[in-house]
Amino acid sequence: MKPDLFQSPDYYNLDDLLTDEHKLVRESARAWVKREVSPIIEEYAQKAEFPKQIIKGLGEIGGFGPYIPVEYGGAGLDQISYGLIMQEIERGDSGVRSTSSVQSSLVMYPIWKYGNEEQRMKYLPKLATGELIGCFGLTEPDHGSDPGSMITNFKDMGDHYLLNGAKMWISNAPFADIAVVWAKNEEGRIHGLIVERGMDGFTTPETHNKWSLRASATGELIFDNVKVPKENLLPNKSGLGAPLGCLDSARYGIAWGAIGAAMDCYDTALRYAKERIQFGKPIGGTQLQQKKLAEMITEITKAQLLTWRLGVLRNEGKATTAQISMAKRNNVDMAIHIAREARQMLGGMGITGEYSIMRHMMNLESVITYEGTHDIHLLITGMDVTGIPAFKS
Repeated sequence: MKPDLFQSPDYYNLDDLLTDEHKLVRESARAWVKREVSPIIEEYAQKAEFPKQIIKGLGEIGGFGPYIPVEYGGAGLDQISYGLIMQEIERGDSGVRSTSSVQSSLVMYPIWKYGNEEQRMKYLPKLATGELIGCFGLTEPDHGSDPGSMITNFKDMGDHYLLNGAKMWISNAPFADIAVVWAKNEEGRIHGLIVERGMDGFTTPETHNKWSLRASATGELIFDNVKVPKENLLPNKSGLGAPLGCLDSARYGIAWGAIGAAMDCYDTALRYAKERIQFGKPIGGTQLQQKKLAEMITEITKAQLLTWRLGVLRNEGKATTAQISMAKRNNVDMAIHIAREARQMLGGMGITGEYSIMRHMMNLESVITYEGTHDIHLLITGMDVTGIPAFKS
């Protein structure tokens, strides 16, 4: 395994905008990724296996719910710290960041925000350390961009709820201990339910043959007359806005994470361009390669400024869903274009596991689709500026 020589680009001195705590959090996550993720990730991607041994370390660096209050086991950090952690983890691998952000924003966040005190104390401390791993069930086989049309449902049976349906494309599903599942009650209102592994009728078959996020475990959630205790219903918010609120937090983390993948591709391509000799000089001395590198660092810098400002707005409670959509769409699109350009700069070497670029490129093909597709996020911005929804009849 080649040593991890990553150096983070900071063309506009954005570190001046960060606090000492922000930088300490980032450096801790970066050092952990270099030590625990980089040496093994290519092997696990090739095997299409999630490295479960890193779960404890993810908890230790704040990878699980860093903004959750300390009394519930979180680190009580701000939103910029959360973003920086996601950036560093995705610099290592998008699939590892998926595990982290699902646990943080799609499992811990709804229990914290929509759950009661008993639920918070029961689940959050163990989720924060990784003793428990969770997943989030919203997308269904026939309902992706239109989650409000879900058919997963539950009925009130007196002393429990009876849950039926299926969810698809669920990160962490194959080994998750709990699932935060969104389903309709008998009146058609969407609610969140905490479903625990071991409940009769609850199964989590794994999704195989993926060309993307290969080091992440993906699966389905199948509910066949699952008896869910009434105390497992999240009581403090219902309707489609509840899961969408979780997705705001997750999409915000993705906006930061994509920068990490882009920076890794840029850093790899820059180093290669300085070392690779063709026609008697480094390829980095040619105009075409300099054009690629100059455009990469420009786009990374713009994305860094976008997410930093969004983080400030999140800390102030002012960030809108549409602003988060813009950042998620822009930054993932930026990252995937940088990955493709970097791959070309490395020529044939760019497709091998000796370098991270091809793995990032394949991973980003999922990131550009999940938690709101590239096109849907465009329409969210379009609706926000015109006031006219284009994705509804």
